[in-house]
Amino acid sequence: MLLALIVIVLAAGYRIVAAWDPHLVNFSPLMALAFCGGVYFRNRWLWLVPLAALSLSDLYLDHYYAVQFGYEWTFGGVLIRTFCFAIAIGLGWMVAQHKSWLNLFSGALGGAIIFYLFTNTASWATDIIYAKSLAGWWQAMTVGHPEFPPTLLFFRNSLVSDLIFTGLFAVGMEYAALKREEPSLLKAGSVA
Repeated sequence: MLLALIVIVLAAGYRIVAAWDPHLVNFSPLMALAFCGGVYFRNRWLWLVPLAALSLSDLYLDHYYAVQFGYEWTFGGVLIRTFCFAIAIGLGWMVAQHKSWLNLFSGALGGAIIFYLFTNTASWATDIIYAKSLAGWWQAMTVGHPEFPPTLLFFRNSLVSDLIFTGLFAVGMEYAALKREEPSLLKAGSVA
């Protein structure tokens, strides 16, 4: 459990460093760790750790982008992303009730899609650059701001990182269970 907490703190640090490279933006293990926390953490208080890591790194990143690009900083972006992570924990909890590898990766995929839809729709609704029309929403979902990489790149990075890090976290948990001579944590009907 301590190792999982250390991984979450390191993931938050990585997220901040990766934000400086536009091609790595949203390639982060935090969403996968929040989701896997819902799957594997028995103590629900531990679910707060990925939420805190996300919120603290978000506060820093939002401030960084506001200073770097002259944007007005608001707390709304942090709230919507934290809400998406809470949904990911809920998806993880649902997967924990019916554990299988297929459900695990379906939940990770669902979390990435929810994050993409919610955050880009929120950006469309609040950002003055986007026309408040279907065309403006489509711009927010595909190309985004002209001075940034396309939002589809952000989605691709989120999706790939969520699937990779979910797999790595699950394999690590399975390996730990195997070493303790416990049954697979992802077999249907196993005690978790």
